[in-house]
Amino acid sequence: MVYKIFHAHTFDKKLEKFEKEFVIWVDKMEDQLIENPYVGDPIRVSWFREKKYGRYRIYYLIYDDIEAVYIVGISDKDDQQVVINTIWLLLDNFHEEIKKLVEK
Repeated sequence: MVYKIFHAHTFDKKLEKFEKEFVIWVDKMEDQLIENPYVGDPIRVSWFREKKYGRYRIYYLIYDDIEAVYIVGISDKDDQQVVINTIWLLLDNFHEEIKKLVEK
């Protein structure tokens, strides 16, 4: 199974501020997620995961039913819990967004 990768708008805005080396790592991580989205560490459930790079974390949601990965957040170690809690609060919004993106 091959998954499609999508980014939340807020993720892209934050990613623009990072150095080129980190952006290259994100591109490589996405290549990995296409084949196996379950490579990151799970956060409470198997379909909400994070990948680590130094002090930074990338957060993503896996939707097996539509074969998609939605990268929704980025944080450093200091604001990790705040970002995770925000993602939990916005799960329904993210689900609606990903459905619209997949339809395009």
